[in-house]
Amino acid sequence: MPPQKDTHRKSRHSARSRGNSSGTLPARSCDFAQDDGKQNPQDDGEQNPQDDGKQNPQDTHSRQDVYLFNEGSAENAWRWLGPHLHTENGKTGVRFAVWAPNASRVAVVGDFNGWNGNRHSMTPVQSSGVWEVFVAEARNQHLYKYEIHDAGGELLPLKADPFARSMQHPPGDASRLLFEEEFPWSDQDWIERRDSGGLLRKPVSIYEVHAGSWRRKPDEDNRYLSYRELARELIPHVLETGFTHIEFMPLSEYPFGGSWGYQPIGLYAPSIRFGTPNELRYFINECHRQGIGVLLDWAPGHFPGDPHGLGRFDGTCLYEHEDPRRGFHPDWQTLVYNFGRREVASYLLSNANYWIDEFHFDGLRVDAVASMLYLDYSREPGEWLPNARGGRENLEAVELLRKVNARVYRNHPGVMLIAEESTAWPGVSHPVHEGGLGFGYKWNMGWMNDCLGYMRRDPIHRKYHHNEMTFGTHYAWSENFVLPLSHDEVVHGKSSLLEKMPGDDWRKFANLRALYGFMWAHPGKKLLFMGGEFGQRREWNHDRSLDWHLLEDPRHRGMLQLLRDLNCLYRQTPALHEGDADPAGFRWLQADSSQLSVYAWFRFGEDSALLSISNLTPECHPYYRVGVPLPGGYRECLNSDAKEYGGSGQGNGGDLGSQDIPWDGQPHSVLLCLPPLATVYLLHLGN
Repeated sequence: MPPQKDTHRKSRHSARSRGNSSGTLPARSCDFAQDDGKQNPQDDGEQNPQDDGKQNPQDTHSRQDVYLFNEGSAENAWRWLGPHLHTENGKTGVRFAVWAPNASRVAVVGDFNGWNGNRHSMTPVQSSGVWEVFVAEARNQHLYKYEIHDAGGELLPLKADPFARSMQHPPGDASRLLFEEEFPWSDQDWIERRDSGGLLRKPVSIYEVHAGSWRRKPDEDNRYLSYRELARELIPHVLETGFTHIEFMPLSEYPFGGSWGYQPIGLYAPSIRFGTPNELRYFINECHRQGIGVLLDWAPGHFPGDPHGLGRFDGTCLYEHEDPRRGFHPDWQTLVYNFGRREVASYLLSNANYWIDEFHFDGLRVDAVASMLYLDYSREPGEWLPNARGGRENLEAVELLRKVNARVYRNHPGVMLIAEESTAWPGVSHPVHEGGLGFGYKWNMGWMNDCLGYMRRDPIHRKYHHNEMTFGTHYAWSENFVLPLSHDEVVHGKSSLLEKMPGDDWRKFANLRALYGFMWAHPGKKLLFMGGEFGQRREWNHDRSLDWHLLEDPRHRGMLQLLRDLNCLYRQTPALHEGDADPAGFRWLQADSSQLSVYAWFRFGEDSALLSISNLTPECHPYYRVGVPLPGGYRECLNSDAKEYGGSGQGNGGDLGSQDIPWDGQPHSVLLCLPPLATVYLLHLGN
């Protein structure tokens, strides 16, 4: 049966044009930085039969580059499209190249020519649809756009460069020339270890961050932290709390802050809000030097319709699908890429490689994959156009996602490619050659919805919904899952994680601590949105800092301490991560204890074993028996009710021994104190 229609909805704000598109910007002059020399394209093994393999040393591209771009297989189109330093006839300037196949005339305008479209007209490159021009007067930091006339000769709004490496600070919307010196990377050991593989059996605990609101400078007009300031402040926090990875919400330049970056226009331009591209490289390099991976949210599904953006770029629906039943997104009022157009495929495929090649990101989390896969996503009958087979699957998007995943993994085998996909589409994280989409991981949205729905209930009612917490293990190994408690769950009236919990303050904190314990022992990699580690009370607001002052309260400090200890145990205990993709690493002990709302299971690793047991009622059970598969000693290594976390302090202070009393279908059992609203871990010490 086909997967059910997605019911997960995001609230993304529609971007509004707020930039200066008139081109009446003041001219400036600035010297060049040194060329980084990165002009050689990477051969992906596909050959143009008409390519003689020879390249004019004065060209920034070869015929092979152009062929692969038009064919839909270009992996590094940014190396020749857009602006590039170039020397021609002894003069050093900039070679501009832009794809606009249906234009009758294209010119580049900017600070270097007084925004006069008659100064630097561009020339078509054969029949490729690409236009180019050399501008000797162009200098570093100059702003520019493209002046394009459509096929009928009508002048369009000035367009930003789709391949710009930098853009003007919003609300300005011009592209910016930025040629930085080659960054001195020092993370080769990290990259080699990363690409050695085996990540499925390693601990992955992700801290999701919005760079613009993790922390701000309220005494400096509430400004953002720069990438360098984030390196000084965010990295120590991540090290202290024990997360293995940082995941940034999108950093590609976006015109409207309220879109959180999910509606990008400068897909190749790291947002100038936080600094220059090399400053972003500095942050990532520092993370790698200190053992932290860095992931990036990537939004290839749609883009805003701002006049200076990709919409009707050359007077036609070039990047977006022409039929609004495929080319317009009703939820977010955005335009949808034409995934079947080969040059658009090259644009997106190259962009996925760009962030990993140029910035050493350790992976991409692909946003809103369900909206790409289904032609009827958020559309009523008559509002969508079936595929060539009469179905609702977007076959072109499927092909593109498979190509992107296969090519990126071929080039960078150790990265993480994660799908935010909320339906029952089969094989999202299965290899392409096995018929899957080729992602490495998939967000487990069902687990997240079930668990949060259950935890919001008063404990007296939880016994009637017991299966909401057990259902996830019925499909836990059908994909390689990441368990997400993400930004989408703490906005738009949903309340913070802490305020979702029922009861008075003591019960709210106890419930959330118990949930974290349940989650960190559950099969699947972990993701937590910033603020969750210390129990942020207010909903997330992208325009303000997290409420760090809450850490003056011992209850919030206790929550942070719990997260530190959970991450430490998770990383140091193979049983908690080695078997995430293997059902043999998990065994239910008590899945049906609905009257007591107790959940108990065993996790197995090659050299470790651990019992996790959660009591999700406020009743303490001082003499509680649970079956175990292994005899010997057990040590309480974590108790979310411990006093140092803000709990009541009930538990099992020392070691426990198993008894030869069969229980829960197991040959042995342990008698323990099960605290109220708590999760307890018992580490097996051996026989």
